Amino acid sequence: MRDRADALAYIRPMLSPSEIERYARHLVLRDVGGPGQQKLKAARVLAIGAGGLGAPLIQYLAAAGVGTLGILDDDAVSLSNLQRQVLHGTPDVGRPKVESAADAVARLNPHVIVEAIPERLDAGNACALVRGWDVVADGSDNFATRYAVSDACFHEAVPLVTAAVGSFDGSLTTLRPFERSGSGELNPTYRCLFPEPPAPGSVPSCVEAGVLGALTGVLGAMMALEVIREIVGFGEGLVGRLVLIDALSMRFETLRYGFDPENPLSGTGRLGVDGPQ
Repeated sequence: MRDRADALAYIRPMLSPSEIERYARHLVLRDVGGPGQQKLKAARVLAIGAGGLGAPLIQYLAAAGVGTLGILDDDAVSLSNLQRQVLHGTPDVGRPKVESAADAVARLNPHVIVEAIPERLDAGNACALVRGWDVVADGSDNFATRYAVSDACFHEAVPLVTAAVGSFDGSLTTLRPFERSGSGELNPTYRCLFPEPPAPGSVPSCVEAGVLGALTGVLGAMMALEVIREIVGFGEGLVGRLVLIDALSMRFETLRYGFDPENPLSGTGRLGVDGPQ
């Protein structure tokens, strides 16, 4: 009882009584507690996309008490989104996704500040958009955005949690390529894992191939978990590890990958923000 009283005395000046009750299940977790919840409250996280992956990602980060959530998306809610994009509802059809998402966050947790960014990220504006955030979580649905985000996070030294989903499969990893591992080796970049995007048209889009709605929920929640682990600092992160999900066989695998000295970001033939150097 004394330990709990001491813990509450520590967090009371920093969390309001309603926040203490709201985050009670976090506060009693040994690896989160008051200090971890304070880190979450102070954190700034940018979510790229408010769609299939972004919807559960945003919901769980808001519920966890991340202090400032940036939501970047230039799309509007359509009826076909609602099979998987559970952040939005039928009355939101036609609204900008960032507005619908901001309203959903406000309903869920009024302590979270939302910065709605109704823009499309590309190679030209990516560095400016990711700059100043503590963690970026990329749930975009196209290769051009994924590469632009990962390149920009490398140049701006921002940790990146990135996921992708197919019809019945998905993947998740974390990138800190601006740092070195415990052994002193440079951490891998996204381009160490996937050097170049596939040729246009070689991979069918969600519209063409379909996607299992619940699978985006699983991956989006896992993204939120990884972001929380990055902020609070517990467990073994996914830097240099790629989680693969096969929903047809309900199989999860984790593969290790390393730094490629020939990668175009931190290896030979480096690419600057505006091209080869």
